[in-house]
Amino acid sequence: MQRTITNIICTLFATVILISCGDGVSLQRYYVDHQEAKNFISQDFPLSMIEIDKSNFTPEQEEAYSSVNKLNFLGYKANATDAETYQTELTKVKTILSDSKYNDLMEFSDKGNKILVKYIGDDDEADEVIVFGSAKEMGFGIVRILGNDMNPEKMITLIDAFQKANVEESQVQDIMNFFK
Repeated sequence: MQRTITNIICTLFATVILISCGDGVSLQRYYVDHQEAKNFISQDFPLSMIEIDKSNFTPEQEEAYSSVNKLNFLGYKANATDAETYQTELTKVKTILSDSKYNDLMEFSDKGNKILVKYIGDDDEADEVIVFGSAKEMGFGIVRILGNDMNPEKMITLIDAFQKANVEESQVQDIMNFFK
């Protein structure tokens, strides 16, 4: 009798472990699987390493900036000879980002370039903000913004500030050269 109970408990424990592991693809798993793959580039940037002029930041932008710890970048360089692989990888990322755990924050497109901003968390605090951009001629890039107490609404103003800011090109030269 005791042996049967022990077997049942072990079986239940193993079942719980296997179910909790799941094989669903996450953005983190996609990063890990592709960081050293052909046509991909991956870089992590502590925000302290990126020098940016914050003198024109609004208080909301300053607060959003100070809530960010680091940026994880993963990029895929498209080439004319392997359009099918590009489309496959693009579809994988879009499928991951279509999961209900990713909340829409902002989306826009300009001259064939598409930018999508999503976040994980609630309306007051994001655990992670994702910026996904794609262009058929260049490829796509994903930036995971990680930090503490990030407010999704204020992150939009920070993204706007980054677009207008003068970031020293030498800080992101590897990424820029990769897409040339």
